[in-house]
Amino acid sequence: MFFSFSASAHQLACKRKQDERQALIDALPADYSNPLSLQERKIHALSLPQMVSQCNSGDLTPAMVLSVYAKKALRAQQVTNCLSDIMLDKALTSSSVGEASGRSCQVCLTLDTVNVKGRDSTIGYSSNVGKPAASSSAIVRLLQDAGAIVHAKTTNPIGLLSIETVSDVFGATRNPHNLAFTPGGSTGGGAALLASGGSKIDIGSDIGGSVRIPAHFCGIYSLKGSAGRFPSWDKASLSSPLPWLVPSMTWRSSGNEFVLCEPWQYDHTCIPLPWRSINLQDEGRKLKWGIMWDDGAIPPTPACRRALSTVAAALRKQGHEVVDFHPPDIVSGMATGYKALLSDGGQQIANQLSPGEELIGPAQGLLALFNLPRLVKKILAYFTRTSDPFAAGTSIERGGMRKWLSEGLDFILTVPHPLPAIEHGASEKATLMSVGLYFLIQHGESYRLDYTAGVFPVTKVDKDLDALLENFQSSSEYRSMNSVAKGAYSVYDAQKMHGLPLGVQIVGRRLEEEKVLEGMKVAEAALKEAGLSSGVGLVDL
Repeated sequence: MFFSFSASAHQLACKRKQDERQALIDALPADYSNPLSLQERKIHALSLPQMVSQCNSGDLTPAMVLSVYAKKALRAQQVTNCLSDIMLDKALTSSSVGEASGRSCQVCLTLDTVNVKGRDSTIGYSSNVGKPAASSSAIVRLLQDAGAIVHAKTTNPIGLLSIETVSDVFGATRNPHNLAFTPGGSTGGGAALLASGGSKIDIGSDIGGSVRIPAHFCGIYSLKGSAGRFPSWDKASLSSPLPWLVPSMTWRSSGNEFVLCEPWQYDHTCIPLPWRSINLQDEGRKLKWGIMWDDGAIPPTPACRRALSTVAAALRKQGHEVVDFHPPDIVSGMATGYKALLSDGGQQIANQLSPGEELIGPAQGLLALFNLPRLVKKILAYFTRTSDPFAAGTSIERGGMRKWLSEGLDFILTVPHPLPAIEHGASEKATLMSVGLYFLIQHGESYRLDYTAGVFPVTKVDKDLDALLENFQSSSEYRSMNSVAKGAYSVYDAQKMHGLPLGVQIVGRRLEEEKVLEGMKVAEAALKEAGLSSGVGLVDL
């Protein structure tokens, strides 16, 4: 009887939240349901610097900008189910105040795992419904003081531990490039919104690819900063805040990245390091790029490998030095990352579940594995040691940073994920073990490298160029794969995935956010000069 009552409470909380969201949409001006006018389309096409300039000159007002992005956001929600909260009523008020005070509008943005005063931060849990934040996070206050218009919050998977965005509270979020596919996990809602043109920038967090995988899946840009570079104080998190939940951001098109001025004035955990002016293109020097072709666990699928090869070829054509980079043991780095993430056996993730509420399949399985008795885990490791390197485990190989320095690399390039965007439900086979590269970057040598990393769009899946060889599963390449890689490859289908975006990850050293952003520009310029610019573009829903 107790279980039935609790399960109903969970269902009622989910329905309450969905009804609240719909009521906020229904209460908006009728004009927000109309398509963009010609003038609004011109506003929407402006880059961030252009928009700020026109706001400062008086050619644009915050209310004009908000109207454009409100329309696009509502259309994105209708098609992809990407919004968890609509704050247009509050944004309208703040934009009116901005106009009256002469404050410029810096950016129209959305938020992910970030507290906003008076609004819920559910992180996909029904237990967090009806628990509005008492105050706004430091990063929200900083952005609003700079003139930002915060108009919505975006959906997350329950507990943030997934490569697809789905929860009982909000349902599944869809990829605007192909609605049968997921936009990625953790910040998937923000990525879907950005790819649909409903925001300029989305602020989230990233320890294992949470902003970078959705950027790759949705054809947008992302940046994971090093800890201490962006404000993280008083941010929505799990019951015991994860030590390395790093504030990160995604944005929709080149030239729209922005600078957070003096974040240490808002968050005492931020490093007082001013934003540095770097222009690698003006410097004209040729850079040294290391290419990490494989993570040693799951070979990149043909489409993702082609995207990485395309960037490497374009850089070589411009005269840059491009070399193969063989890192330390990535499997060990990922094992260390999961140990850090789930050092309490996953209790901080599981404790917030309501009776009748469950984690997404792969997360459930991972937590179950971590909570097995030590003896059982040792027996499993013994019997799977030849087919599953993750279950067997290895010791941490040191020296990744020393190798980087000894080779004189400016950047490392990798695939962001072995797969393009996957179909809904396919994360059961792709598993959370497919994010090894992210854990090496964040949790490798000495348990924490904390490198800066970003993702930029390169090309799209091509059903002809990227198809697996006929009878691939009978090939020696397939037979030599471990069980995790075979599971990931079982969901790869270039025919179904045709037209989905493909990105490349660029990795810099710790606290090199400015240089990583400039590295993206160098790579994009090389692609453009070679006639290989991505053409991924936004989805006009």
